[in-house]
Amino acid sequence: MKCLFLLCLCLVPIVVFSSTFTSQNPINLPSDATPVLDVTGKELDPRLSYRIISIGRGALGGDVYLGKSPNSDAPCANGVFRYNSDVGPSGTPVRFIGSSSHFGPHIFEDELLNIQFAISTSKLCVSYTIWKVGDYDASLGTMLLETGGTIGQADSSWFKIVKSSQLGYNLLYCPFSSDDQFCLKVGVVHQNGKRRLALVKDNPLDVSFKQVQ
Repeated sequence: MKCLFLLCLCLVPIVVFSSTFTSQNPINLPSDATPVLDVTGKELDPRLSYRIISIGRGALGGDVYLGKSPNSDAPCANGVFRYNSDVGPSGTPVRFIGSSSHFGPHIFEDELLNIQFAISTSKLCVSYTIWKVGDYDASLGTMLLETGGTIGQADSSWFKIVKSSQLGYNLLYCPFSSDDQFCLKVGVVHQNGKRRLALVKDNPLDVSFKQVQ
């Protein structure tokens, strides 16, 4: 957590700690909150599964997937990666667990949420399906996305979906506050020949969402 705090100081001017957000204390959204849409224009439904697709062709494209982290001693696959090309395999399905469930079966822009790989797994590996941000990686100069997070707790597992300034959407990591100015962008870094999702200062990953049938 010390490394997380230092990284946040580098990427945002001021860090303000907010009150605890939990599933028992859901976040209130404005009445005009905008639902996140999939590639067909339908609103995301937390009861359904989706593939996260990088917007781009060739090496700029590729689905997000769950894979084995290099040099990890975790008993299960725990790395969040993006395939190297848009002609690669289909990504690992995910579901989005919003913090404003009392607003109905929707996922909204700027809503604090958890992301979970929607796969069948052993009891041992259940916690290794929930996204979080790991410790600082000195060799890459940033913090990598991995699994092993929690649902509905004020820890390293809170994310947001926001409208991209380019195409589609961006993912933000929001460790301390629901305010976007204290969130960090999710992008891609190269790790051992693979594209790993990580926190970045510039060039966030532009994504879209496709429902898994």
